[in-house]
Amino acid sequence: MKQNDLPEVMAGMVLTGHGGLDKLEYRDNLAVPKAGADEVLIEVGASAINNTDINTRTGWYSKGVTTGTDQGAAAGFVSANEEDGGWSGQPLEFPRIQGADVCGRIVAVGEGVDSGRIGERVLVRPMQQAPDNPSSYNLITFGSECNGGYAEYAVARSSEVFSVNSDLTDAELASFPCAYSTAEGMLDRGGLKAGERILITGASGGVGSAAVQLAKRRGAEVIAVCGEAKFDEVRELGADKVIPRGQSLLETLEKDSIDVVADLVAGPQWPELLEVLSRGGRYVVSGAIAGPIVELDVRTLYLKDLSFFGSTWQPKHVFENLIGYIERNEIRPVVAKTYALRDVVQAQEDFMAKRFSGKLAIKVKT
Repeated sequence: MKQNDLPEVMAGMVLTGHGGLDKLEYRDNLAVPKAGADEVLIEVGASAINNTDINTRTGWYSKGVTTGTDQGAAAGFVSANEEDGGWSGQPLEFPRIQGADVCGRIVAVGEGVDSGRIGERVLVRPMQQAPDNPSSYNLITFGSECNGGYAEYAVARSSEVFSVNSDLTDAELASFPCAYSTAEGMLDRGGLKAGERILITGASGGVGSAAVQLAKRRGAEVIAVCGEAKFDEVRELGADKVIPRGQSLLETLEKDSIDVVADLVAGPQWPELLEVLSRGGRYVVSGAIAGPIVELDVRTLYLKDLSFFGSTWQPKHVFENLIGYIERNEIRPVVAKTYALRDVVQAQEDFMAKRFSGKLAIKVKT
């Protein structure tokens, strides 16, 4: 399909600045983007809600914010600075269409892209190599440094758009990219192997529930931490043991008994994570919803020969592997509820209230 065969305007949810939910505006007069050189234009079928959407809107990534995400999730953080409110520490450009997740079909291609890609059903890799500086650890996030999936059409570089062959719905497929690639990236970075014991915090959320499935897929023994109301759902995903959120880990786990910790929470209970790690254990973190400032006894780190890994950048094979898991039905989507595009605000409110396990999807194409 040629670009001039497409509509000129589209609907989308626009973020106008850092702050509260009032910074999200639904508009039906946005210009349909055009595919540039080496890019494709995607008609978006569905997107999904992620913690990074909330964190970006509120400015939580700013060094001026020292509390957990929930304290400013609805109204934003007055201590956030515009200069470092994005995850990268650089200021964002507004207005911005958020939405790290995209499932859709390619409807047009730019110069240098094979026209045979038109019609492909695709997923977009959320964590992408920076186009102007593609060395390791330089990246951009779809829906942050560029416009994302909260709109009827989205542009992405062809190299970051992956064909997927699946009978799952658009909403189900859209639940995978951000949460599952984050979780798989953590397990890849931590080198989780079959037979090892892993402790996963925040296990009922999008990334946490993905990590439970992906860790079981690797043959690990999974210990999950979540609210008691979510125990049954987390067990169904494969958790071997579930611990109530807020309960002392040392009441139910022995010291030095966990090989890998996949942490999405941080906060006041953080020192206990190091106590339960075995000697030579690995700690991997990709979130801090309970608070980013923690207390570290450096003696625990060096006397137990622990390894610490931050996990944001992902090697390309992480997303390539994820596509394979989906196509072979080795993992399943966990979509708790689906919303219309104009209802992104309500979806974020429900997400912040932690009413559901798994993912909240945004159905874009009606």
